[in-house]
Amino acid sequence: MPPLDVAVLDETERARGAAFAAPRDARRYLAAHVLLRHLLAARLGVTPREVPLERAACPNCGRGHGRPRVPAAGAPHFSLSHSGGLVLVAVADKPVGADVQRAPASATADVCAGRLHPDERAELARTPHERRGEHFARIWARKEAYLKGLGTGLCRPPRLDYLGADTSRLPRGWAVRDVPLTPSAPLVSGYAAAVALGGTHVPLAPPHVRHVPYAALADPGRAQATLAAASHPVVPRPTTSHPPTPYTDRTPI
Repeated sequence: MPPLDVAVLDETERARGAAFAAPRDARRYLAAHVLLRHLLAARLGVTPREVPLERAACPNCGRGHGRPRVPAAGAPHFSLSHSGGLVLVAVADKPVGADVQRAPASATADVCAGRLHPDERAELARTPHERRGEHFARIWARKEAYLKGLGTGLCRPPRLDYLGADTSRLPRGWAVRDVPLTPSAPLVSGYAAAVALGGTHVPLAPPHVRHVPYAALADPGRAQATLAAASHPVVPRPTTSHPPTPYTDRTPI
């Protein structure tokens, strides 16, 4: 497997990547951040290394460990996630959250159900046992996408908000939908993904998804060309804002 172009990362990102005990975890973290920098660079018109990143204030305590952001007026919002062999990055012009989840075993889903909203637990209980892992992954991906968009992450108890099958009950001011990892299904090879966009109640059009192979992130020229060509959504806008643009790296890492 070719090494990633980590020269685009800053010292903090490289140090954190080096701190992982498992090489697979390090590759996944580094791939997510290399992908993010190339994608933001294409939007901002700078080199990936020049993309400024900082942490916003936490909405709960006010300390500087909130969601990452670009500290520039009019800069795009973004969110990233990784699970198993997949990395997901979403970019939008409003607060956005994205999450990808590997489906757990059905027995694990039953154990973790206590963290869900009561009505989500009821939906999970009605799901055939052999499909509960998939159903849990869908709910949890939506939930984490929403909480990342809020900026709280899991500091906000997951059971407080309903992100189940009834889309009419989604949190006010947010549009949440599943992300198709292939054109035909939102769950592929045991994964589910979702994106949440703040500042709107209009249902989102299907997000523009661009699959970026891991190998492209090892070649600076190829990465820049691939992401620059896909740096703007090509689907109709649901409002005056761009729909979020998720990018995935589906190559096992």
